[in-house]
Amino acid sequence: MTSKELRRKYIDFFVKKGHIEIPSASVMPENDPSTLFTTAGMHPLVPFLMGEKHPAGQHLVNSQKCIRTGDIDEVGNKTHHTFFEMLGHWSLGGYWKEEAIKMSYEFLTSELGLDSSRLAFSVFAGDPPNRRAKDEEAAQAWKFLGIPKERIAYLPKDENWWEQKNAVSGPCGPCTEMFYWTDKDELAPIKFDPEDKRWVEIGNDVLMQYEKKGENKYVPASQKNIDNGTGLERLLAVINGLDDNYLTDLFKPIIEKIEKLSNKKYTSPQPSPSKGEGEQEHVHSMRIIADHLRAATFIIGDDLGIVPSNVDQGYVVRKLIRRAIRHGRLLGISDNCTAQIGEVIIKIMSDTYPELDKNKKFILDNLQLEEEKFTKTLQSGLKEFAKLAEQKNISGKQAFNLFQTYGFPLELTQELAQEKGISIDVRGFEEEFVKHQELSRTASAGKFKGGLADHSEQVIKYHTAAHLLLEALRRVLGDHVIQKGSNITEERLRLDFFHSKKLTDEQKQKVEDSVNNWINQKLEVNCQEMSLEQAQNTGAMGVFANKYGSQVKVYTVGDNVSKEICGGPHVKNTGELGKFKIKKEESSSAGVRRIKAILE
Repeated sequence: MTSKELRRKYIDFFVKKGHIEIPSASVMPENDPSTLFTTAGMHPLVPFLMGEKHPAGQHLVNSQKCIRTGDIDEVGNKTHHTFFEMLGHWSLGGYWKEEAIKMSYEFLTSELGLDSSRLAFSVFAGDPPNRRAKDEEAAQAWKFLGIPKERIAYLPKDENWWEQKNAVSGPCGPCTEMFYWTDKDELAPIKFDPEDKRWVEIGNDVLMQYEKKGENKYVPASQKNIDNGTGLERLLAVINGLDDNYLTDLFKPIIEKIEKLSNKKYTSPQPSPSKGEGEQEHVHSMRIIADHLRAATFIIGDDLGIVPSNVDQGYVVRKLIRRAIRHGRLLGISDNCTAQIGEVIIKIMSDTYPELDKNKKFILDNLQLEEEKFTKTLQSGLKEFAKLAEQKNISGKQAFNLFQTYGFPLELTQELAQEKGISIDVRGFEEEFVKHQELSRTASAGKFKGGLADHSEQVIKYHTAAHLLLEALRRVLGDHVIQKGSNITEERLRLDFFHSKKLTDEQKQKVEDSVNNWINQKLEVNCQEMSLEQAQNTGAMGVFANKYGSQVKVYTVGDNVSKEICGGPHVKNTGELGKFKIKKEESSSAGVRRIKAILE
């Protein structure tokens, strides 16, 4: 089965079950403070999981573009990816566990034809101290379908519980995961052991029956939701009898291009799946190149196009491209490889995601430019190595500096050192590398944030104020001003927007005065549902409009003071906001300014 067939089969199955297909949202999140990128299919739907009415209805389905960057350095095995597609369907206050589990089972066995004797499932084991019950309801639903109790594992909260990272409040609940036995030579054991890597997770139903109300405080949710997540790449490999995602049609043409550029063959030995032995180093490098350039292509090719830089999302893009280039050098690929591989990726994916073809020149130009910059950096690194070569040994810190500053992988430094008869403190390098990973993870958790912190009264006020701020900026600076991103907490709002120059004091004062004038007028905030085309014809703004599908919500402040496509939530009247005050205006990245403001 091809990826296009599987993607379509999933969506069509749940459409027949009463779901409405919605488009994939941007890989840049609008309303999630926990991550720099959209990391799951549910992230664009957070307001609707909290009770907002989705324009398309209660039951939704799509394939969502996702980026996960917390463990970039670990990419290179058969199943791990930075960019991936999450097939997902949702019930927003509609059907519940028994029906959700029945549909998941029917899709896997009847629609895909997977052998039920190779399936196993996990459910939440419970957390009595925090009043979270053992999920016997989900277990009974699986047993009702004929699943023997030995194939159902009760797993703790670290494995089978979902809630938004870093959020103090919001929907949450237990998970029930679906596993498939992938060993072709041995029958699936009677008892399910989640530690056996031959059991591969192929789907997950998140059963949102609680609401978080603070640290370790959970209460029954007023709206219960179902959120199914099914990784396209992993499921595609399983149903085609492959234990390597890079052998599917999503990756194979990319691997073939890398083979041609490197004059090396990609071979994926078939070791014991539980041991993972037998990999050749160049296979690992080929996977990293394919994965990283695929992710970079989607980030750059998004309609909000992020280019390589030293901050925020641009920093991640730069790291992805440069790590791919480093591994290309290890394979003997000299130069001009990223754009060539990017072109293959666009060809594979643009039928499903036409923005890639639309932004093709922008993608390829930026890949090529970053490769040229990094080539110069590598040359500088060689000069730095020449200085170190005058010593008898290179410390771990020095070797790591070559990696961090000049992009030298340890393997390259070792090769050069061997030629010169110089020793390297490899253990010291590894210690420095671990420190770097910890700092990166801390930065990812703390720095890379966007969207709404929660849906408290004050956050809703700041969200409404952000709409007024954007409109004031457009009136003072011009129509080129478009929202680039936001981060809203109970203490302040932060808005990033496209504008190339620093605002003058006079411009800032005009913006501030405009917002306060609209607040003082006590304007009503009204919401209407209409088609996306109707909304755009009325002049409604909405950078993230495509995430809502054919029906959207349009929030209008006063007599067309501000009109935006948005999922909400908002106050009913601007008089609720208080006094608006700009605290800081600064550069966020090239061509993007940032304003931080408060309500007094």
